[in-house]
Amino acid sequence: MPASSATSVPVFKLYGETQHWPTPDLLHCESIPERSQLHDWRIRPHRHADLVHILFIAQGSVELELEGTSHQLQSASAIVVPAMTIHGFIFSPDVQGHIITLAKPLADHLHALMGENSTLKKADFYPLLQANLAERIATLVAQIDQEYRQPAPGRNSLLEALIQALVVELSRLCAYTGSTAKRYGPRQSDKGRQHLEHYQALIEAHYREQPSIEQLAEQVGVSSAHLNMLCRQLAGHSALQLLHERLLLEAKRQLTYTNMTIGQVSDNLGFSEPAYFTRFFKRNTTLSPRDFRLRQQAPR
Repeated sequence: MPASSATSVPVFKLYGETQHWPTPDLLHCESIPERSQLHDWRIRPHRHADLVHILFIAQGSVELELEGTSHQLQSASAIVVPAMTIHGFIFSPDVQGHIITLAKPLADHLHALMGENSTLKKADFYPLLQANLAERIATLVAQIDQEYRQPAPGRNSLLEALIQALVVELSRLCAYTGSTAKRYGPRQSDKGRQHLEHYQALIEAHYREQPSIEQLAEQVGVSSAHLNMLCRQLAGHSALQLLHERLLLEAKRQLTYTNMTIGQVSDNLGFSEPAYFTRFFKRNTTLSPRDFRLRQQAPR
């Protein structure tokens, strides 16, 4: 397949979705047929500005595109798609497997744990030719899927432990296959992507302070207009929208997983008053913080 122009490739949150990250979790797990069959088994080339995909193919086949190169995978395999990597899939209708998506805060945490050799930074695929390797990864993926779908006390901690174990297994697999020489990800010399990554790192470090875009652009070393242009081209949203998405994600997490009052959440996220926080939250979710919390606490 010919390489796609980075600025013309759509940026999704999940398959075909451009709205906010749909969950307070930093991890999303679903079966591949669950959504792919809705798209006639074809997910056209796209990218994610701040998400990492891990796919486990247990059965069936997939035609995989990574940065314009096409690969036919016929056996059990694992696929890693880092942020900003252009990727697409054509699955066979008999495909069985799962796709696990990691939000940036969790991916960054795993990068820090694994160091520079983190397999999550390398776009690649790994045929699971040895039955014991496929079984180990299949077991972890099944545990993640079960825990994700059936919440229980300690769910967040267990999901983090399971995904860390899965990343360790993938890193070992990468070492066993000697595939570190292959690189399908975006060029690291791309200045625009470097600026976006710098901006995303600044958001992660300072979102609770709610700095102005001008302040952040100055730290990146570009004008606010140029930063906005890069964010829209590469991430599909303005610089301010990216900052607000991170605030919204943390608000959802605190409303779901802590006992803090609405006022305490508001203060913790740098809002001048709870009423402003409520307006911000409702504008982006259609629910008030209180209603969102009640919905999260309702039996599933």
